[in-house]
Amino acid sequence: MKNKMKILTFSGKSPSEALKRARIEVGDEGMLIETREIQKKALGKEPLYEIVIGLEEEDIKKESSATIKLTSNMYSKQKPLHQQRPIKQESEDVLYNISNAAAQISEIADVTNPLFEYGQNKSNNVQAVVQPKELKEIKSQINKLGDKVNLIQNMFWDEKSPDIETQIPPEFAEIYKLSSQSGMKKEHLDEIMKMTLTHMPLQMRENSTTVKRFFQTLLRKMIPIRLESMPGIGAKKVIMLVGPTGVGKTTSIAKLAARYSYLMEKKYKVGLVVLDTYRIGAVEQLMQYARMMKLGIETVVDPPEFTTALDSLKYCDYILIDTMGSSPYDKQKIEKIYECLSANDTEYNVDVVLTMPSSIKYEDMLMTYENFSNLGIDTLMFTKLDETRGHGNIFSLVYETKKPISYFSVGQEVPEDLVCATSDFLIECLLHGFNRSKA
Repeated sequence: MKNKMKILTFSGKSPSEALKRARIEVGDEGMLIETREIQKKALGKEPLYEIVIGLEEEDIKKESSATIKLTSNMYSKQKPLHQQRPIKQESEDVLYNISNAAAQISEIADVTNPLFEYGQNKSNNVQAVVQPKELKEIKSQINKLGDKVNLIQNMFWDEKSPDIETQIPPEFAEIYKLSSQSGMKKEHLDEIMKMTLTHMPLQMRENSTTVKRFFQTLLRKMIPIRLESMPGIGAKKVIMLVGPTGVGKTTSIAKLAARYSYLMEKKYKVGLVVLDTYRIGAVEQLMQYARMMKLGIETVVDPPEFTTALDSLKYCDYILIDTMGSSPYDKQKIEKIYECLSANDTEYNVDVVLTMPSSIKYEDMLMTYENFSNLGIDTLMFTKLDETRGHGNIFSLVYETKKPISYFSVGQEVPEDLVCATSDFLIECLLHGFNRSKA
């Protein structure tokens, strides 16, 4: 099915000038969608405004969707272009009126006395009592109308429909817009939209709420998560955090140490190893944490010392390794970490956790992953979830690499701001932004 609406833009030094140009071009038949300021007036610069006009294409058939019909009847056919307000403002007014109508119906329902026969007038009251069946039907119609108005508001998303063969229904507009704005890679979003349209039952496409619920369920199933597990009797876990500079590896090590030492059902013995001898401040910070929590700590300067450090902490249940922060492009430092792992002559397997901030774009995340991948990455940890509103980049990375997520760091507090990763939490962040209460 072809698009039913053609979108045009006109600019001018003022909204009225832009509107005048639009009327010259399209007459009064268009629909005023949005008016926006493109450039503020400044020294040596004229102000610039832009209006967005929607025009119905001539080949629209009578059986066009109810949403388009509703839009046309409410705006373009009732008022000439120069008398219209932007569609977003008009939609807000409609929603306000719908809310008022719903409130009035609720009041009618509340005052209905169940002792009276339905449809019978109360004494001294000229207004008939609304029957429950009728009341239910009215509420149902209002809910449907409210959803259609919501669809109108989301029809004109900034990102146009994805480049896929199947046309995106209007009910999918909101979820597509939210996902696109979250930083999810467009190719990934289009693939998931294809899957949603293919597998979603037709009866669930009636409104945006059921679409959103199905979409969330699908996303959750696509996010690999490494569930936290404890070391068995006589065994130990060795965890190494690697990643770029400034992502919060040292603070995350302290959070993990506090978690394993004090917050689990069993208080495990924890030891620390520091490979980051380039940054004296980082070493001192971790030593301070070790003193506060009474943990053993070892430093490693050269790769052969790595095995010695692990052997020195063999009494521990957990050994946590903090590594030198390095640019993803600094192959020399990454190679130094690799040499330490290769020099490991103990029987312990080292679980390598790539730590990245959630505030960087997807392309930078993927480049970081590829440059650290020679270390044999086992899981991913994402920090600074509280410092960004878009988390679709995280989804795209795990979707592309198929590497599971183990932990999220959601702030600077030790040990409170560390949470075990769940797909529910990530999807909540992706669609609605970070919410500490959901962590």
